Amino acid sequence: MTDPSPTALEEAVGICETAGDEGITVRLAGGLAIQYLTPDFPPRGGDRQDLDLYGHKQLYFQSAATGRSVDVLIDRLHMCHTVEFKDRLKRMPVTLDVSDLLLTKLQIVELNEKDAQDVLYLCSAYPVRDGDEPGTIGLGRIRPIVGNDWGWWRTVTLNLNHIIALARDDSQRLVPAGAKHSAVEQLAVLSKAIETVPKSLRWKARAKVGERVRWYEMPEETAHH
Repeated sequence: MTDPSPTALEEAVGICETAGDEGITVRLAGGLAIQYLTPDFPPRGGDRQDLDLYGHKQLYFQSAATGRSVDVLIDRLHMCHTVEFKDRLKRMPVTLDVSDLLLTKLQIVELNEKDAQDVLYLCSAYPVRDGDEPGTIGLGRIRPIVGNDWGWWRTVTLNLNHIIALARDDSQRLVPAGAKHSAVEQLAVLSKAIETVPKSLRWKARAKVGERVRWYEMPEETAHH
């Protein structure tokens, strides 16, 4: 018998559309947002994924119909680093903007393989470009963040080096076949842009301290009941 319940992605998109009908701006993030934006690539996780919706406060819900968890963040993501998106929610119709999605992954200090694959998927499907055009990996969005905050810069550079190494390891099979863009080449462009961006006095002062002092926050892990 066919299971009539919606997939996690269908349920998430439905929530966004229903909220939009009520005049509420809700956007999808996390792995399901990557899946929505890269429909030609194999899903990088199972269907039993939590729904991450972005609309400093985090709310938690659980669907009575499917039992899926729903995390809702308002105005910003605050984990190892903070990604502000309050004024950027309407750039894309269903998900956060591609640049913002990428930042939500690159801010993770202990990046796991699924997060690395999300980055590779985005860089395989969307171009790295100057400016901040919706639907691109906009250097105009990313460069000011890492150029003003040494901690952000350090985390992003470490992650980019790690992800490039993973992508070059054929045994990992993290890069989708037949992609529009070369993920490794795009990550190299992004890395160069981050290295050459002018650094602020604040950045330079923090750089003198370096890794002797922790440069990121430890996200609180709250059990959901």
